[in-house]
Amino acid sequence: QVQLVESGGGLVQAGGSLRLSCAASGRTFSRYSMGWFRQAPGKEREFVAAIDWVGINTYYADSVKGRFTISRDNAKNTVYLQMNSLKPEDTAVYYCARPSSEYYWPVKQYNYWGQGTQVTVSS
Repeated sequence: QVQLVESGGGLVQAGGSLRLSCAASGRTFSRYSMGWFRQAPGKEREFVAAIDWVGINTYYADSVKGRFTISRDNAKNTVYLQMNSLKPEDTAVYYCARPSSEYYWPVKQYNYWGQGTQVTVSS
């Protein structure tokens, strides 16, 4: 049983910042890479950012590179997404995700998903 719970979404004006959190269950959190995805209305789910099990290696979609930062605190079983310089096109439901395999990098397949948190950026 894997439980991922996102929080921190909300309404923000363009140019503003928001910090999302994803709390994970289990005692083996530090063995897994983690990722953030988003899905806007009428669009397919898209990759946003990923981080390895240690928190050293990261990877970002071109659309958010330089604006978003993924990080993790293994002692708290939590992964974060710091979002700065937000744009209206960032509006979406944001999901955190975890692969089934331990020590997997770069990640090509995610198997467990949170419920999502809504981020709305107004112009």
